[in-house]
Amino acid sequence: MHASSFSTTHLCSHEEALALLQFKTSFSIDYTVPYPNYLDYCVDQFYTKPNYSKIESWKEGIDCCSWDGVSCDNVTGHVIALNLTCSHLSGTFPSNSTLFLLKNLQSLNLAFNDFRLSKIPPEISQVTRLKHLDISDSRFSGHVPGEIAHLPNEVRELVLREANMISVNPRFFMNLSSSLTTLNLFESALRGNFPNSIFRFPNLKRFSLGGEGTLTIDLPSSNWSSPLQQLYLCDMDCGRRLPESIGDLKSLQYLGLYCYLEGSIPASIGNLGQLTILDLSSNHLSGQIPSSLANLTQLTSLDLSYNQFSGPIPASIGNLRQLTSLLLYSNNLSGQIPSSLANLTQLTSLDLSNKQFSGPIPASIGNLRQLTTLYLYSNNLSGQIPPSLANLTQLTSIDLSYNQFSGPIPFHAIRFSKLSQLDLSYNLLNGTLPPWIFTLPLLEQLYLNHNQFQGQINQFQQNSLTYLVEADMFSALQNLETIFLSDNNLSLRMNVNANFTLPKLTHVSFSSCNLSEFPNFIRHSNGLQSLVLSKNSIHGNIPEWICEKDDLNILDLSHNNLIGKIPNCLLKSLSVLNLQANYFGGNVPFGPPEGCGLRNLNLHGNQMDGLLPRSLVNCSMLEVLDVGNNNIEDTFPHWLESLPDLQVLVLSYNYCGVVNRPSSFPSKCSSFVQHNRNLKFSIRLSSKSNHFPCCVVSSCFNPSILVEFTVHLRSLSVESNDLGGDQGEVLGLDLESLKILLKRGVYIGAMLYCLSVFACKRVLAMEGVVNVGYGVIEQWALLLRNAWPKVSMVPKIFKEQGVILTALLGLSAFFSMAEPSITTTLAMEVLRSWFED
Repeated sequence: MHASSFSTTHLCSHEEALALLQFKTSFSIDYTVPYPNYLDYCVDQFYTKPNYSKIESWKEGIDCCSWDGVSCDNVTGHVIALNLTCSHLSGTFPSNSTLFLLKNLQSLNLAFNDFRLSKIPPEISQVTRLKHLDISDSRFSGHVPGEIAHLPNEVRELVLREANMISVNPRFFMNLSSSLTTLNLFESALRGNFPNSIFRFPNLKRFSLGGEGTLTIDLPSSNWSSPLQQLYLCDMDCGRRLPESIGDLKSLQYLGLYCYLEGSIPASIGNLGQLTILDLSSNHLSGQIPSSLANLTQLTSLDLSYNQFSGPIPASIGNLRQLTSLLLYSNNLSGQIPSSLANLTQLTSLDLSNKQFSGPIPASIGNLRQLTTLYLYSNNLSGQIPPSLANLTQLTSIDLSYNQFSGPIPFHAIRFSKLSQLDLSYNLLNGTLPPWIFTLPLLEQLYLNHNQFQGQINQFQQNSLTYLVEADMFSALQNLETIFLSDNNLSLRMNVNANFTLPKLTHVSFSSCNLSEFPNFIRHSNGLQSLVLSKNSIHGNIPEWICEKDDLNILDLSHNNLIGKIPNCLLKSLSVLNLQANYFGGNVPFGPPEGCGLRNLNLHGNQMDGLLPRSLVNCSMLEVLDVGNNNIEDTFPHWLESLPDLQVLVLSYNYCGVVNRPSSFPSKCSSFVQHNRNLKFSIRLSSKSNHFPCCVVSSCFNPSILVEFTVHLRSLSVESNDLGGDQGEVLGLDLESLKILLKRGVYIGAMLYCLSVFACKRVLAMEGVVNVGYGVIEQWALLLRNAWPKVSMVPKIFKEQGVILTALLGLSAFFSMAEPSITTTLAMEVLRSWFED
């Protein structure tokens, strides 16, 4: 095969040129991106020009051998290869396509186009000299025509990736030519068991399969007769164990297996001396990393991430001197980072995150001068960041977050001119922020939050133990997208005359930065998506320009000194709005008539009054509503029952009036449960002024409804109310129901059971019967201990009238769960945090 540019004596035939021009008219050119990363993939993998179709060069009167994508034989002039990869072709592929008139065609590549779920035409078998066929990622669908199996014996490469062959029996492919060298069926929607006799095809070198989770194939325990060079099996079951026989594939260069493998890596893997890429990520492999990996001296990429490997990294890994990528994150590896990693001088990517590594970063890491990404986050690393890290001037991304690093940032004169991400958050770092951080021209993400930075340098002024940061210094960060400076000892001083903009800024977190006003430069960041300015001293009203941020999704201005009314516009575009602990007055803002995307609304601890706006029912995705500790005067908002995702409702410390018992209320109470099967509700009715009678708990909820309700319940507080009323049927709740509640992690279900026993007997409202209540709890605890040993009850009863439930809620050890999947302490802490005054 020879490219058309070498053809000097023979033009392509008129018939073949006409066939190609007619093929061109069958499709339109569509430059819209058919799926994410399409353009990047085409440019990176096939070096194609963006927004360019090869058939644009196909014009009558010009030798077709000179057209883009067309290759001709340099002797006969016949078209022998057609490569239309990433040509933006769009339309139905005709079964009588003139393409099949090219009888001398040997290679046909139609990958990365859009043929709109066309059937694979059986007429393709008319091209009797075809050796290479690639129709991947072009939206072909349906049955693979049997004619493909009868392609000439010379067919070598068949690439049907993402061809949607859901109706095809995998055994069909056993009929393919024995001369086959490449078979790619990745993400082709195949189902069932794929015969492992494919591994006995005598010439098969490249095999890719899976991607849908519905396929199985058994890796042979012996007799791998195929001369495999590339083996890629993804998202499928391939026998659970990696057999020792894998070491027999001496020609293997690429091995990628993501197929639920368990057990250890066999030592025989060290026999694969030609291997350059080994990817066993996203399995369930365990044990230690075998030292035999050190024999794979040709290895350039090693990915063992997302497994369960334990123990230390073997020091012998330093023998893999050709490695450019080492990814071991998300395992159970422990110990110290071996200094032998310094031998991997070709390394460009090192990711040891999400493990249990301890100790310092070895100073020898400074030898890795080609390193571009360094991820060591979420370990137990400690000590100071080694100054030798400054040698890594090629770094584009550093993430050392969630460790225990202390001391100052050790770099003073080095500028990481290529750095785009710097994450040092959640450590114990202190000292001053070096000025070079604010001069990085390509910096996109800066995370310095949750440290102990303080001190004085150059343009910064020391103020007691705080650190004054001039906001003007951000002006050089024109590529900045994310900046988190929260929870340090920093003071951010704003220059009211600053008029610079950060055009790419999307996420800002300046919590606890001693701000007294809104940063002016944020006003001009039109793409802002999240803004967190909580725990500052910002005063005045919410500025009008906040409502102009159409992309703003999260706004947290809690714990400030803001006043005035809350703009209604905030409920239209936001999904999270947290304004708690301010001085806002007036009515709760009205939700929009439609299009409300709000999920979390927290107005706790303000001076809001009036009624809860009924328009909140338009916020159909609302999960959390907290209007506690305001001056709202309203009745219980049973109309919120229409919100299917509501999980937390806090109404504490308002005046919600007396809930009378209209005839419709019990039925509404019942439908409140029965018509919201996915309801995960947390109700807080606590208030010194609330007067909710016992009907809210007992008369409205019979035992079956109570169980159904509390299976999804997260928490319930009725503290500081005047609970009373007649005895209901809740006493019928039996121990089995309670066990179900506890097994499902509904911790407060135990309290709810107590409530059902006590409340309707007026135990909480009458003197002289608290001891009766104690006896009930004591008997209940005894039943639990006898019937279900996994649960232990720690009752503690306050004899003060009306506070028994408050006492129960305050007990972090009210009861404990032996279920290993549940962290009781954490759950109780979360619960208590909601009930704090």
